[in-house]
Amino acid sequence: MSLNRPLAGCRVLVVEDEYFIGDDLLEFLTAAGATVIGPVPRLDQALDQVRNDVFEVVILDINLRGEMSFPIADEVRRQNIPFVFVTGYHKEAIPKCFADVERWEKPFNMEYFVEAIVRLRPQSRFALQPPL
Repeated sequence: MSLNRPLAGCRVLVVEDEYFIGDDLLEFLTAAGATVIGPVPRLDQALDQVRNDVFEVVILDINLRGEMSFPIADEVRRQNIPFVFVTGYHKEAIPKCFADVERWEKPFNMEYFVEAIVRLRPQSRFALQPPL
């Protein structure tokens, strides 16, 4: 892991429907070395992505164009992929079954954000192998 690129090789799925926030996340995570998939703005697209691809960390907005993203959180948890909620919602809006999941309130500090992802990454269920 490089100090300048602390997320080098980390595959991160960004599920976010607000264009500017998603674009900022993409830019900042890429600069930190992550391979970013997304931002994915819709519930159905994100569920498909989670079911058919491999990630080390998922960044999940709670409200995606009026649909709550908790089915995605259920699937990510089922697959044992570390994830965080990024939201403007208060913690009481999150079901108790996700009380242990970090919640980052918008707007957030991007430097802290990368550090938090670095902390989540070692909890990944496996080290990703490069494609053959």
